[in-house]
Amino acid sequence: MAILVLSACSPGSFQLGSRTLDFGGDAPAQSIPAQPILPSGPSQSFGRGPVKVALLLPLSGDNNLATVGNSLANASRLAISFIEANPNIGENITITLRDTGTTVQGATAAASAAVQDGAKLILGPLRADQVTGAGAVARSSGVPLIGFSNNPTAAGPGVYLLSVLPDMEMKRSLNYLKTQGKRGIAGVFPATEFGQAQETAFRQQAAAAGFAPSAIYTFASIEEAQQIVSQAQPLIQQGTIDTLFLPDRATAPSFGTLLGQAGINPGALQIVGSADWEGDPAIAAAPQLVGAIYPAVDSNGLATISLDYQAQFQSQPHPLATIAYTATILANVNTLSLANPPYNPGLMTSPSGFNGRDGVFRFLSNGRAEYSLVLKQIAPGGAVVVGGAKL
Repeated sequence: MAILVLSACSPGSFQLGSRTLDFGGDAPAQSIPAQPILPSGPSQSFGRGPVKVALLLPLSGDNNLATVGNSLANASRLAISFIEANPNIGENITITLRDTGTTVQGATAAASAAVQDGAKLILGPLRADQVTGAGAVARSSGVPLIGFSNNPTAAGPGVYLLSVLPDMEMKRSLNYLKTQGKRGIAGVFPATEFGQAQETAFRQQAAAAGFAPSAIYTFASIEEAQQIVSQAQPLIQQGTIDTLFLPDRATAPSFGTLLGQAGINPGALQIVGSADWEGDPAIAAAPQLVGAIYPAVDSNGLATISLDYQAQFQSQPHPLATIAYTATILANVNTLSLANPPYNPGLMTSPSGFNGRDGVFRFLSNGRAEYSLVLKQIAPGGAVVVGGAKL
């Protein structure tokens, strides 16, 4: 497989996965009226190649989501500019950008329009429910789709997810903990759909790594979080629990505070986060989380495209922008785009995988992605790498 010259999937102000429950009182985001999604044509086209590829993103509706969508669209444009400027890379694709809005109906309409327009591959959408809707349209038409959600329930044969998924996060973390001699693992997960996906991945990967979890907790409120800490306190103090998974970024600092109030010595408990933790200032500033570890993608990718992005669009790229950049370069690879048929499963799921802006990754036959992840540790001066990149 061709190696792509393609980075960090760490979220910013809008989170698609675990940031669905907050103990704070954030004001609701303002919305702008969504424009009707009509299968009449693309919002924009860029690229000059013969193979049509659709890019489905939320460009209207909720301001937070539209901001992410527009940043990903800009990253795709930047990737096309890179292709066009490089004489050693063939210009194989033309991207058609379509607005999904914030609804499943918008995503399915955009996917239908893409299929009618002759798209050989669909990139996006962003949210899991929209990926599921668009994926159904794509699958029924025999068109592969690479979605950007990190909820594994949206994946399936022919519907790939180009995101760091809970399965890989748990696998990387648990294998590392095994080398550190940890045995008493426990997990705390929010009572949300994504929290359930994280819990399922925790159970499955723990069993695969030879762990028997000492406890698994779920919560839906600060009161339930307090109860969990009270229940876990004696197990931690007697050593039954020596490692606690807190993958939910929004609530991990609150759990850290509760653990401190319960008299839990940070040195007696290894806390484990998720890739979602990367770059979060609240995580970095939480005293009880110093020493915590979390899996992460290669952090150099976002830095690599940031200067060009700022020069072209006069703004900072959203951290998720690297996904769209990677997807665009991937779509242009000649062994995929010019194959017969293009983007067929045998090529898409090659075990050798690809090298993207977020590091080495590969697609599995079930549509899920595996990433080569590092392990980072929270330290007073900033996170440091304690485990090298591994699949």
